[in-house]
Amino acid sequence: MRRHRQARWDDTDSPGTEPLLSEKRLRTVDTGDSALPDDLTRDALELPSLAEPELARHYTRLSQMNYGIDSGPYPLGSCTMKYNPTFVEDVAAMPAGATHPDRDGDTVQGTLEVYHRLQAYLAEIGGMDAVTLQPPAGAAGEFTGILVAKAFHEHSGEGDQREEVVVPESAHGTNFATAAMAGYDVVELPSADDGRVDLDALRAAVGDDTAALMLTNPNTLGLFERDIEEIADIVHEAGGLLYYDGANLNALLGRARPGDMGFDVMHYNVHKTFATPHGGGGPGAGPVGVTDELASFLPSPRVRETENGYELFDPDHSVGKVHGAMGNWLVLLRAYAYISRLGDEGLRDASANAVLNANYLASQIDLPVPFEPFHHEFVASAGDVDAAEFAKRILDYGVHPPTTKWPEIVDEALMTEPTEAESKDSLDDLAAAFEAVLEDDTAELGSAPTETAVARIDQTEAARNPRLSWHALESD
Repeated sequence: MRRHRQARWDDTDSPGTEPLLSEKRLRTVDTGDSALPDDLTRDALELPSLAEPELARHYTRLSQMNYGIDSGPYPLGSCTMKYNPTFVEDVAAMPAGATHPDRDGDTVQGTLEVYHRLQAYLAEIGGMDAVTLQPPAGAAGEFTGILVAKAFHEHSGEGDQREEVVVPESAHGTNFATAAMAGYDVVELPSADDGRVDLDALRAAVGDDTAALMLTNPNTLGLFERDIEEIADIVHEAGGLLYYDGANLNALLGRARPGDMGFDVMHYNVHKTFATPHGGGGPGAGPVGVTDELASFLPSPRVRETENGYELFDPDHSVGKVHGAMGNWLVLLRAYAYISRLGDEGLRDASANAVLNANYLASQIDLPVPFEPFHHEFVASAGDVDAAEFAKRILDYGVHPPTTKWPEIVDEALMTEPTEAESKDSLDDLAAAFEAVLEDDTAELGSAPTETAVARIDQTEAARNPRLSWHALESD
């Protein structure tokens, strides 16, 4: 088994961490005259003064102290940490892509055409009739989708009546938060014994006050909701809408479409499904697709094709803007490039390999997987081992741990999703890391990680008193 050890900064003057640029070598720069008021200016600034090789080595060392998909497997369940191919970066870096959002539409016809094509691609992939690209992240897209559903009910004269959103107990945490942020009461739906939606519980939960059911398919256990058409009928007969959380769409690409299952509205996680970078607080994109009856409520503006080219327009009953301009253009451009490059056959291969890799990996590790048959991810149980301890120790074997302790329906859950990006050799190494942790003794588990740039932290203290700046560190 191959092992990856993270780099460490070993310096008696600065133990454990690479010094900041401002801690290395500074020079004083005269700021000169300014038209700003004196209380807003300084006479001089102290700025880092490093040669280019020093600067390059500084950032290289920082990257070596981190772990990412470029370092090795990243089987973080339900997050679809697939490799971001570099060709999409090349497309996003093309000079023609550097368009200002306030330019007149007549001068950015190529940009608007890409927007329009991407809307059409996503609509076809999801089985939807209309798409907005404006939401700036997956969670923002989810919130936008529920706002669209709410606007639909209000326009139908049932806004005051429909006060509840039903959410399965195994759903992503954002589903509960989204419904609450939109002003709804959240009704938690228990799972059936097989890990899927309990149809009797669903019938009891929905009624005249139901606005929507939010559902992920496959669900967070990796299970396909085999009764999805009946689920859709139950919700629709109650007058509610069926919302698709696109977190696990990677398992279905080119093989099944939410719109064909009866979903009315969905959001796409382009960072999961279409290989754009995971935001980490940076720019993202969470497009939303809807059926015809909801199209007029989408955020404005959208793009349409006319006899004279492409233009922006405002849907008749739009919920308004949810982000500046048309969304994060260069993120969307990356998604467009990825879909265009793979095409129908490539997208089908991606989903097939994602499912194949998850099933192969599960077959190679000696841990129970209570719920089967699963698709792109599985939830194993660490059994007598604390899942959090397991996760810390597997870092020492050079791989990122799975998602731990969730969903709670599985004891000491290890939610694992290798994605389609990993080769058989990579999956074998990952399985060997799982097995190595299971063979470690309690002392090794309790002291891990020991091979990472930063050793074990006090998670409780970090959660209660987070250090959000270097200043906070320096003041201790």
